[in-house]
Amino acid sequence: MGTNYYAEVKRKEPCECCGMSGGTERLHIGKSSGGWCFALHVIPEKGIKNLEDWLGILSSPEVTIHNEYGAKVNLQELVTTIAERGENPRRSTYCVGHGPGSWDYMEGEFS
Repeated sequence: MGTNYYAEVKRKEPCECCGMSGGTERLHIGKSSGGWCFALHVIPEKGIKNLEDWLGILSSPEVTIHNEYGAKVNLQELVTTIAERGENPRRSTYCVGHGPGSWDYMEGEFS
């Protein structure tokens, strides 16, 4: 069992699908599961290829971070969740790469 994290990004440009201005886009940041490295969701088609790309997005005042239960999470709390996983967290064999810390890079849909 784990906890998923999401970013709600306020749109500045009209939506590609419907053309409406404003609104938000929900992006899956990743999942924290006990004993495992954080599964950091990379989305290359959106330019999100590593933790640094995520930090650039998440540090914007236009973004709110929350977990799957709806609780708001501040950026420092999320960084701690990603980067401070305890001793020797298990690595995923389904990842597309390992971060230099206690996170693995995951592509595609997962929960």
